Amino acid sequence: MPALACCVDAAAVAPPGYAAFIAGDSSLPSAVPFSASTADAADSNSTHWSPAHSSALYRIDGWGAPYFSVNNAGNITVRPYGTDTLAHQEIDLLKIVKKVSDPKSVGGLGLQLPLIVRVPDVLKNRLESLQSAFESAIQAQGYESHYQGVYPVKCNQDRFVVQDIVKFGAPIRFGLEAGSKPELLLAMSCLCKGNPEALLVCNGFKDAEYIFLALLARKLALNTVIVLEEEEEVDLVIEISKKLSVRPVIGVRAKLRTKHSGHFGSTSGEKGKFGLTTIQILRVVKKLQDSGMLDCLQLLHFHIGSQIPSTALLQAGVVEAAQIYSELARLGADMKVIDIGGGLGIDYDGSKSGNSDLSVSYGLQEYASAVVNAVRFVCDRKSIKHPIICSESGRAIVSHHSILIFEAMSATAPTTPAMNQVDLPFILEGLSEDARVDCWNLSQAAMRHETETCFVYADQLKQRCVEQFKEGTLGIEQLAAVDGLCDLVSKVVDASEPARTYHVNLSIFASIPDFWSIGQIFPIVPIHRLDERPEVRGILSDLTCDSDGKIDKFIGGETSLPLHGLEGNGGGSSGGANGRYYLGMFLGGAYQESLGGVHNLFGGPSVVSVSQSDGPYSFAVTRAAPGPSCGDVLRVMQHEPELMFETLKHRAEEFCGQDHGNEGTHAALVSTIARSFHNMPYLVVASPCSLTAMNNNGFYYCNEEDYNAAVDSGASEDEQWSYCYA
Repeated sequence: MPALACCVDAAAVAPPGYAAFIAGDSSLPSAVPFSASTADAADSNSTHWSPAHSSALYRIDGWGAPYFSVNNAGNITVRPYGTDTLAHQEIDLLKIVKKVSDPKSVGGLGLQLPLIVRVPDVLKNRLESLQSAFESAIQAQGYESHYQGVYPVKCNQDRFVVQDIVKFGAPIRFGLEAGSKPELLLAMSCLCKGNPEALLVCNGFKDAEYIFLALLARKLALNTVIVLEEEEEVDLVIEISKKLSVRPVIGVRAKLRTKHSGHFGSTSGEKGKFGLTTIQILRVVKKLQDSGMLDCLQLLHFHIGSQIPSTALLQAGVVEAAQIYSELARLGADMKVIDIGGGLGIDYDGSKSGNSDLSVSYGLQEYASAVVNAVRFVCDRKSIKHPIICSESGRAIVSHHSILIFEAMSATAPTTPAMNQVDLPFILEGLSEDARVDCWNLSQAAMRHETETCFVYADQLKQRCVEQFKEGTLGIEQLAAVDGLCDLVSKVVDASEPARTYHVNLSIFASIPDFWSIGQIFPIVPIHRLDERPEVRGILSDLTCDSDGKIDKFIGGETSLPLHGLEGNGGGSSGGANGRYYLGMFLGGAYQESLGGVHNLFGGPSVVSVSQSDGPYSFAVTRAAPGPSCGDVLRVMQHEPELMFETLKHRAEEFCGQDHGNEGTHAALVSTIARSFHNMPYLVVASPCSLTAMNNNGFYYCNEEDYNAAVDSGASEDEQWSYCYA
């Protein structure tokens, strides 16, 4: 080996084959399969790919049932009534996208993607299914009270979501839960149109104003309960209720010893963020008793964390809480309600596992039965009247009804050179002695199919070449050639296609913030072309200038997603999508919209609500709203778009308005600036002839129609600006 380092050109002292290697014989073995499954894969390639194959590949029946399926055309459909949905009632997501994104001139809504599709029918079905599960458990176990749920508005505070829940929940006395003053105001307003028996549960840390609003709600005949999160809050409740002459209904939040060990369990256990210890609860009881208000204490609340993975953990917490409830009743409190908080989980990955934050090992009926059984057992043992059971299930109610749809704009394909494109003499020409030896060792390891050894030598060779490049002794052409050689060897020995990067018209920080912040994984699936075999695997990269703006973790523990080729890039048919490729993120109806930020000043998506109808397309768009414009997101950061426009308009007049005979061009330029403030920040998918230089003056417009409209417009700049913000 020392001879190799010193006498690279001396074939006599080199190992067999080394001289030919130095001379430029770059032949490498063809890819040889290392897995016995390759033959099976070949057989699979010859079989017909069906929507059922895609449904299994993406686990749609696991995480999506009973609300999502794949139709015969290979498109994902929404089943708005769950298991009761008839075949003709299924809603094709691709048809929704087409209706929403098509221009108004052809009957569309002209909205830009990304897009949130809400399906209120699914929301209603979730409420009814939860209520039905508890009613069934109550009847089966002879429970002598009823279930009465509330929706925690923090999960999704959207006006229409909350209003729909109040409307759909009115027949079953479904209420709301608030955790802040604006949420309380929202809940008070919405419940004015709800069932008068519906609960308004006031959680969260409170000051005098919060408590005043909650007591005012009670004065307005809303069924309000003030839940004490801190011991000091009871003093404010006593004081303000006497001033207002309002008899409050009070609850206490207990800090249970039962602990949820998953990511979402940080709020549980003795050191949890919320709730009162047994010592504090007893002091609250004493203060209420001394004030003659112990009868006002009527509710016990607890929460052991979101996404409770198993009914065993659930029952342990409920039993502990029911014991505290019974003790409060024994101490003289007029106890009526046990509020088991949130925690009803959903199965994000379809695994039905109790050992993951992404899944749960139970369904709605098992959850309800476990709760009813635990409360009944403790109360019967203590001879306590069965309480009303309340839950604050938010994630389980709203997650399914909302689908985020976005487009893949382009894909970065692997750039591995072909075997005959590797110019080995050119590569070796500028390499150091050590780098040449690495190159030789890499070739030999590849011929022996020593995969790990190949990777070691490839990394070592790349590092040496990068150092040479930094020193200025290796040109960029040779560095690129070395990279190509290493990629080729990697492909030969691994025989697998590296994951491509699909660039998507989306901001992860705005639309899927939980993925970035806590690693929450959501099911992501192409919404069409599911009758075609996915040819490649890819990761998703968003529009933001941030290294965290990518999705490289998927359900099933995968680090890439099976995807189809894009049109013009080796893709197959477009599946009726005009050459575009749409992906959907599912089960994201909770938290994502309220937590989303404006990183890089990308705002939220456009939003439509869709209801099932008996028309030709099985749906009707009942609400539609474009996403925030550039001007809207600029205002969020305290900028003033109107003043910005005036500044740019005067600048345009100064530098572009001096040429006589080009008044039309100047008007078009000003109009384009105004339109930019009005448009969404996301990319616009244009035709190949887009951004045509009109009039050859260096000004670019989306198309000739925009240019002509700007030139021919008789509107003043002020009118154009008003149009932009209409």
